[in-house]
Amino acid sequence: MKVIIIGGVAGGATAAARIRRLDEKAEIIVFERSGYISYANCGLPYYIGDVITDPGELTLQTPESFLRRFRVDMKVKHEVTGIDSLRKVVKVKNLNNGEEFEESYDKLLLSPGAKPTQPNIPGTDIEKLFTLRTVEDTFKIKDYVVKNSPRSAVISGGGYIGIEIAENLRDLGLEVTIVQRPMQLMNTIDPEMAAFIHAKMRSRGVNLMLGRSVEGFENENGGVKVLIKDEMPLHADMAILAIGVTPDTYLAKDAGLELGMKGSIIVNDRMETSAPDIYAVGDAVEVKHYITGEKALISLAGPANRQGRIAADNICGGDSRYPGSQGSSVIKVFDMTVANTGINEKTAKSLGLNYEKLMLFPMSHASYYPGGKMMNMKVIYEKDSLRLLGAQIVGFDGVDKRIDVLATAMNAGYNVLQLKDLDLSYAPPYSSAKDPVNMAGFIADNIEKGRLKQAYWEDVDKLPRDGSITFLDTRTPMELMMGGAIEGFVNIPVDSLRDRLGELDPSKPIYVSCQSGLRSYIACRILMQNGFDCYNISGGYRLYSTLKTDRLAAEESFACGVEK
Repeated sequence: MKVIIIGGVAGGATAAARIRRLDEKAEIIVFERSGYISYANCGLPYYIGDVITDPGELTLQTPESFLRRFRVDMKVKHEVTGIDSLRKVVKVKNLNNGEEFEESYDKLLLSPGAKPTQPNIPGTDIEKLFTLRTVEDTFKIKDYVVKNSPRSAVISGGGYIGIEIAENLRDLGLEVTIVQRPMQLMNTIDPEMAAFIHAKMRSRGVNLMLGRSVEGFENENGGVKVLIKDEMPLHADMAILAIGVTPDTYLAKDAGLELGMKGSIIVNDRMETSAPDIYAVGDAVEVKHYITGEKALISLAGPANRQGRIAADNICGGDSRYPGSQGSSVIKVFDMTVANTGINEKTAKSLGLNYEKLMLFPMSHASYYPGGKMMNMKVIYEKDSLRLLGAQIVGFDGVDKRIDVLATAMNAGYNVLQLKDLDLSYAPPYSSAKDPVNMAGFIADNIEKGRLKQAYWEDVDKLPRDGSITFLDTRTPMELMMGGAIEGFVNIPVDSLRDRLGELDPSKPIYVSCQSGLRSYIACRILMQNGFDCYNISGGYRLYSTLKTDRLAAEESFACGVEK
């Protein structure tokens, strides 16, 4: 059997190694357009920022090492220019010498990945505008930074790559501005969670221009002029275009393969395309979202690796199936960690799902053990079935652990109430006896059994201040004096509430807040058992004030043109 693989990195290289482990006699050839066949593309921004200092660390395998271990012929600097699925041949161009030739196959695997999205605006070809996809792109950016010592950079796009490049350039001392069309960074999470990311970025000196559109780039005085719609242009020594990725599927299109959303390759759960003996994996393929069953494009290394293994199994006569992508991801934002899995609230709402959401702010480990830090958690579940839909966490220590537990529970089909029964490890330096994941289950249990009614941050300012509702803040007077309060809330500390029930009107609904939602829940339990109609404001003043501050900063950036 002769197998040709187009593209290395995650999916292609994984498939090549798996095929060899399954079939010692197969002839395996990988054609890779770049000069590298297996590299840590997720680590590329950290080489730019000197976190990774040895360029050799970016290369997981070389053509020589792959040949020695797996007897796979890795041909770098070879671009496949065409596929003839009837004759079962590919057309190849050797980029080193220009030679063109054909290579036959019995099985063909496409792993072309995705390319940086190129908007239809002027100036995307200027010298000091960079994109980041390959090792060569990384070296190009790094060489420019080392040789020219730029003092400023503008990044168009606030997704994963944009944030990681911003952090690394900022750590090198550059003045960094992110221009992002949506009003938040990282659209995989919801606005209230993104507000904590915005606060971190601003605290580290990154300027955020949210809700703005880049309309073009121009060379100017040895640097770059970035044209912003309805704004004064920005001037910088360099610019990065990071507005997303697009499936790199021109070969599949020319070969007549069936294509899906955004030109992606349609595959079945065996990773088979519409053409016989042609498989496809990675960022270029359309997948099923594991939670919703909807079509999705999910550009992550984990799914690409698993798809490569599944395709390899089936190429070798097996019957492996890909169940879909859940979208679990994690990103470092300076000293903060942001992670999510499943769908966010925006998606749940767009799909018309009847959902409930939980906001909680647990400590990363036991509060009495030094060094614990608060994490911000949001869990979404379906009301009728109690099925877990998604989770988002922004924090510091332990974020990756909790998101992986939640992702595993979702994959296993657990409902939200089963989170309270998970038997998770505990020691004071690592967790609490009631782990944050357990706490999410406890909150859901209280909601579903009618012990807790919630109100949300987006409701607070819409509620009437005409005396028909009582607003209660259960924090201490010192907390209010030091940290502020929501307009119209009266203060009765939770520890004094039982003795002061006579000050409250039982005929009016009461909306209760504290710093994070815990003390206000305790207050609601007291009030509900004394005949009051009580609503706990999910996330408390911590969430409300963070969003208020975020919105004020965004408004000021519009007034000033750019944050300072």
